[in-house]
Amino acid sequence: MNRLHTPIAHDIRVETRGEVSLAAPDYARAKLLAVVERQHEPVLAARVKLTQASNHVVKPAIAQAVVDLNGRPVRAHVAAATMQEAVDLLQDRLTARLARVHRHRDAHRHHAPAGRAARDDEAAREHRPHRRGLAPEDRRIVRHKTYSLPSQSARAAVFELEAMDYDFHLFTDAASGCDSVVYRDERADGHRLAVAGPVAGPVAGPVAGPIGEPEPGLSVSTAAVPELTVPEAVARLDLTGLPFVFFADTATGRGNVLYHRYDGHYGLITPAR
Repeated sequence: MNRLHTPIAHDIRVETRGEVSLAAPDYARAKLLAVVERQHEPVLAARVKLTQASNHVVKPAIAQAVVDLNGRPVRAHVAAATMQEAVDLLQDRLTARLARVHRHRDAHRHHAPAGRAARDDEAAREHRPHRRGLAPEDRRIVRHKTYSLPSQSARAAVFELEAMDYDFHLFTDAASGCDSVVYRDERADGHRLAVAGPVAGPVAGPVAGPIGEPEPGLSVSTAAVPELTVPEAVARLDLTGLPFVFFADTATGRGNVLYHRYDGHYGLITPAR
């Protein structure tokens, strides 16, 4: 391993929010350093964010890390009752994310399927931050993110979701040209794809046909993506209680995602035109 590419302890950036103890940043640096020192590829940057929420939250200690693994960002995000527990969980979660990236790259180099990832998603959901409870009339769209959607296969989109520890990933399917979203399907213990356009392929099972390469564990939703205004999407999100709503905006026709934030408000992701 080339230690010249491995960040030493004081190069690991640690940001704190709230009443985080003075000892927590050094503890987080040591834990993250133990992770990056085991990598067989250059680690170009590493940063951690520690957030101590209010005491009335069930899991007030939140820890997030992003590592630049030779140009590939890898992210992990956890919550716990105490900051020490959160940092310990973050170390485990980040190690699992990095292992998935290595498996994916090894499979790509050897032209072999990556196979299904290890089952750590159930534990990951257990250690997610709890969403703050706000009355619907008090919720607002407090973050609106617009960016050019990556054009990629469904397989690449699943890899992006897993590497970045996202709940969903919005992209443009390279084969169909349609705005699409992949997300974790808890019922099927896999992932699910929804496409804002005509869907060809089986109702469940591997993706096939014009919507992308076959991918084990990725099923396709055949339900039509609704055409909604943003206020209508807000109403649907509140009514269903789902973590997010994928919809085609009536004004643009593009696929948008409206989602619940952990602070109780909404976030909106829209493609750049």
